[in-house]
Amino acid sequence: MAWTVQLARRAERTLERAPAADRTRLLAALAAMRDDPFRGDIARLRNQPATFRRRVGAWRIFFDIYPDRQIVGIVDIRRRTSTTC
Repeated sequence: MAWTVQLARRAERTLERAPAADRTRLLAALAAMRDDPFRGDIARLRNQPATFRRRVGAWRIFFDIYPDRQIVGIVDIRRRTSTTC
Protein backbone atom coordinates (compact mmCIF):
# COMPACT_ATOMS: atom_id res chain seq x y z
CA MET A 1 0.00 0.00 0.00
CA ALA A 2 1.48 3.36 -1.03
CA TRP A 3 1.89 6.19 1.45
CA THR A 4 1.64 9.86 0.54
CA VAL A 5 4.77 11.85 1.38
CA GLN A 6 4.10 15.54 2.08
CA LEU A 7 7.01 17.97 2.49
CA ALA A 8 6.76 21.08 4.64
CA ARG A 9 8.05 24.24 2.99
CA ARG A 10 11.08 24.23 5.29
CA ALA A 11 12.02 20.72 4.13
CA GLU A 12 11.53 21.70 0.47
CA ARG A 13 13.91 24.65 0.82
CA THR A 14 16.57 22.51 2.47
CA LEU A 15 16.23 19.90 -0.27
CA GLU A 16 16.58 22.57 -2.98
CA ARG A 17 19.77 23.93 -1.37
CA ALA A 18 21.42 20.55 -0.74
CA PRO A 19 24.39 19.57 -2.94
CA ALA A 20 23.38 17.54 -6.00
CA ALA A 21 24.82 14.21 -4.78
CA ASP A 22 23.14 14.57 -1.38
CA ARG A 23 19.87 15.68 -2.98
CA THR A 24 19.83 12.50 -5.08
CA ARG A 25 20.25 10.33 -1.96
CA LEU A 26 17.57 12.28 -0.07
CA LEU A 27 15.10 12.01 -2.96
CA ALA A 28 15.73 8.25 -3.15
CA ALA A 29 15.04 7.94 0.60
CA LEU A 30 11.83 9.96 0.25
CA ALA A 31 10.72 7.74 -2.64
CA ALA A 32 11.41 4.62 -0.55
CA MET A 33 9.27 6.07 2.24
CA ARG A 34 6.26 5.92 -0.11
CA ASP A 35 6.45 2.12 -0.02
CA ASP A 36 7.35 1.68 3.65
CA PRO A 37 8.10 4.67 5.91
CA PHE A 38 9.50 2.35 8.61
CA ARG A 39 12.26 0.84 6.44
CA GLY A 40 15.81 2.10 6.80
CA ASP A 41 17.57 3.70 9.76
CA ILE A 42 14.51 4.99 11.63
CA ALA A 43 14.32 6.08 15.26
CA ARG A 44 11.48 7.49 17.32
CA LEU A 45 12.46 10.78 18.95
CA ARG A 46 12.23 10.97 22.72
CA ASN A 47 9.33 12.84 24.34
CA GLN A 48 7.58 13.14 20.98
CA PRO A 49 5.37 10.10 20.38
CA ALA A 50 4.52 10.81 16.73
CA THR A 51 7.87 12.12 15.51
CA PHE A 52 10.59 10.04 13.89
CA ARG A 53 13.91 10.62 12.19
CA ARG A 54 15.48 8.78 9.31
CA ARG A 55 19.22 8.86 8.80
CA VAL A 56 20.50 9.31 5.23
CA GLY A 57 24.27 9.65 5.38
CA ALA A 58 25.06 12.95 7.08
CA TRP A 59 21.44 14.10 6.71
CA ARG A 60 18.41 13.57 8.94
CA ILE A 61 14.80 13.51 7.74
CA PHE A 62 12.35 14.39 10.54
CA PHE A 63 8.79 13.22 9.96
CA ASP A 64 5.40 12.41 11.46
CA ILE A 65 3.29 9.38 10.58
CA TYR A 66 -0.50 9.52 10.13
CA PRO A 67 -1.43 5.83 9.68
CA ASP A 68 -5.19 6.41 9.47
CA ARG A 69 -4.69 8.56 6.33
CA GLN A 70 -1.52 6.79 5.04
CA ILE A 71 0.44 10.08 5.14
CA VAL A 72 4.10 10.70 5.97
CA GLY A 73 4.54 14.37 6.87
CA ILE A 74 8.15 15.48 6.37
CA VAL A 75 8.67 18.23 8.94
CA ASP A 76 12.32 19.07 8.30
CA ILE A 77 15.52 17.88 6.65
CA ARG A 78 18.78 18.83 8.35
CA ARG A 79 22.45 18.10 7.92
CA ARG A 80 23.91 16.22 10.89
CA THR A 81 25.77 18.36 13.41
CA SER A 82 26.80 17.77 17.00
CA THR A 83 23.34 18.98 18.14
CA THR A 84 21.23 17.01 15.63
CA CYS A 85 19.67 13.68 16.67
